[in-house]
Amino acid sequence: MPSTQIALAGATGNLGIPILKALLDAGFPVTVLSRNGGNAAVLTPYPKIVIKKVNFDSVESLTSALHGVDVVISCVATLAIGSQNPLIDASVAAGVRRFIPAEFGMDSANELCAQLPVCAPKVDTQKYLQEMSKSNPNFTYTAIANGLFLDWGLKNNFILNMAEHSAILYNGGNVPFSTTNLTNVATAVLGVIRHQPQTANRIVYIHSALVTQNELIQYAKEIDGKDWKTDIQDTEDTRKGSLVELAKGPQGDIDAAMLGFCVCGSLTTEYGCDFSSHLDNILLGVKKLNKAELRALVASYL
Repeated sequence: MPSTQIALAGATGNLGIPILKALLDAGFPVTVLSRNGGNAAVLTPYPKIVIKKVNFDSVESLTSALHGVDVVISCVATLAIGSQNPLIDASVAAGVRRFIPAEFGMDSANELCAQLPVCAPKVDTQKYLQEMSKSNPNFTYTAIANGLFLDWGLKNNFILNMAEHSAILYNGGNVPFSTTNLTNVATAVLGVIRHQPQTANRIVYIHSALVTQNELIQYAKEIDGKDWKTDIQDTEDTRKGSLVELAKGPQGDIDAAMLGFCVCGSLTTEYGCDFSSHLDNILLGVKKLNKAELRALVASYL
């Protein structure tokens, strides 16, 4: 299996680096697809990789870079490069067997999630992948749903503001939601590569833990004894506010709007934020955090 040739797009991002490291540690040969003028300099600690400069809008450029590749992993920021279709078309043309799209988040199969502007491009990508796999039987895909990034969310004050001991408690803070460490997402990617027949043409679901915001705050209180300042917000209000911001066009804060949609899709029960009834953890080798490990993770960001 390590002889399987891997191509990774978006290797320099928050998720790309852990995936790249996991692939190399597992012995896979990796080609990194880098945008012309991209930030490939951050990849200098990884001398074993092959870096190919590509134009992500050009199927011809991408196809040339993908010859001999078995699996393509896309970690690109879709808001930055737009559609993943050129990369998909190039993968088909180059004979790639498995495509893992830039999904990595909420449950895009949930009808409410699918309507969120942040999720709609992922739904369109999956529809396109379904079409391409039907017309090209040797081409398959796997999307990975992992909920919120747990360690990233704690570090960057997204789930809670650890530094200031403050939080916006969405829907009261007692909604159980699936959340995953970046390294566990990387483990899931390895699991997909190693179990291609079982993961073909579907979404796989993983999480490191099922938690609530209030549970995480309780861990923090037990660790340092400090009080927390909290406000309560309904995620429906968050969704509506994000739509207003998005409607402003270039004058609006698009990043804030998209984060608001992520909050809505990842912290609202009706949006399917609890993956616990349909997890693929065992198949993919993803271990859950126990309470002691979860508590230690919270402590590391206080």
